[in-house]
Amino acid sequence: MQLSPASLLGLMRLASPALPVGGFSYSEALEAAVDGGGVTDEASAAAWLSDQLHLGLARADLPLVAAAHAAWVAHDPSRVAALNEWMLTTRETSELRAQSEQTGRSMLEWLRQHGSGDDRVATLAALRPSPTWPIAFALAAVQTGAAARESLLAYGASWAENQVQAALKAVPLGQSAGQRILARLASELPPLADAALTMPDEQRQAFSPLLAIRSAQHETQYSRLFRS
Repeated sequence: MQLSPASLLGLMRLASPALPVGGFSYSEALEAAVDGGGVTDEASAAAWLSDQLHLGLARADLPLVAAAHAAWVAHDPSRVAALNEWMLTTRETSELRAQSEQTGRSMLEWLRQHGSGDDRVATLAALRPSPTWPIAFALAAVQTGAAARESLLAYGASWAENQVQAALKAVPLGQSAGQRILARLASELPPLADAALTMPDEQRQAFSPLLAIRSAQHETQYSRLFRS
């Protein structure tokens, strides 16, 4: 089904780095990988982000957003709460959990400020100890009227834009290199989104050891540009 112009523009706004949730301020351990010598140029940055997409987002975030999208459409608070708890308990470092909580709370405030009168915003606000980013993003995507697949693509595009911007600053890279990396990630994302749509709960997983190690190192890194 083709998206309406309003839905398409709504998803583009959600995917934009300008969305006021602070996603641009996190490198998700990429900065530590640069500091440790594992990412040094365009090729290694592209490989790092591609691996993170396939081993991280494709197995955890994307299927979680798909499940949350369905739960918000049905307005099933218990299912939403269970998915939010899964996100909180599977973050492998305090840095990654703090990022998901902060951006989730910021998305909640953004939804409140836009005053749609949607009762599901109160359900999001009631999540304890905090709503997380994938769960909050899924509600915002549902509000645009977009289907689950398009919502997953927007989620992935948002992550890619922010991480490529982090690579431009941290490696550093030029704008053309950044665009080449974005093109690679964009070509890899659609089949991963399709697989996430049918992934059962028991296959969803969060296990990226090197990412976790670099994230833990970043928490105490002496000099850095990005948040912990």
